[in-house]
Amino acid sequence: MASRALRRWLPQQHGAWAMLLVPLLAGTLMAEPSPWHAVLLAAWLLTYMALFHAQQWLRLRRHSRNPRAAGRHTRPALVFGATLAPFAAALVVHAPWLLLAAACALPFLAVNCWYARANRERALVNGLVAVVPACGVLPVAVLLGGGTWGQAGLPALACLLYFTGTVWYVKTMIRERDSRAYGWASALFHVAVLAVASLCLSPWLTAFFALCLARALVMPRLGRMRPAVVGAVEVVLSVLLLIAVVVAYG
Repeated sequence: MASRALRRWLPQQHGAWAMLLVPLLAGTLMAEPSPWHAVLLAAWLLTYMALFHAQQWLRLRRHSRNPRAAGRHTRPALVFGATLAPFAAALVVHAPWLLLAAACALPFLAVNCWYARANRERALVNGLVAVVPACGVLPVAVLLGGGTWGQAGLPALACLLYFTGTVWYVKTMIRERDSRAYGWASALFHVAVLAVASLCLSPWLTAFFALCLARALVMPRLGRMRPAVVGAVEVVLSVLLLIAVVVAYG
């Protein structure tokens, strides 16, 4: 019973967890880690979980034939939102500029809510839009630790390039695995990313993005794979990205 309730409350989007954690951890390790980073982590994850259930409520309220389906998400959304409130309040009192950071994220979150309401959460644009605020938490963590925008810029760019590429790549492995257009788009994007990395980023990240390009070219040609296998590869790459960013810019 407890495990079933946990599955119903915690989002089962494994790729999203990596996208949430890697930029925040990178920013924390690049700066001076403090207890405020633990508060930021709690607020960040609670925000995601509250928004996830709110978006599911929006989607199911409009599209489900089961009148109770949307209601299952009401309590988790309210509980996570209420739990978030003291963490958010403490952060804003400590660093009022975080209100500006939250305001910058709102347009992207609004787009995600619109796609959820339209029952189009798997749309390419929705995935690409979600990457921006997820990577934007890296400079927030750096600034919270006493760092600067200049220190955060290139690491945030590296995260943005990787997770944007992941959106394209995962499409070629699962929902669009038979689409030549998606395959070409993913390959060309990863080639462009490698070029950008070789010009702007450290050799560590250039090597990392060369590995990402190889995975984008080779993996789709190995035939069908279970989503769990695709996700496991991305988890490994996310950890390598974290290491490369911290080694290069920490």
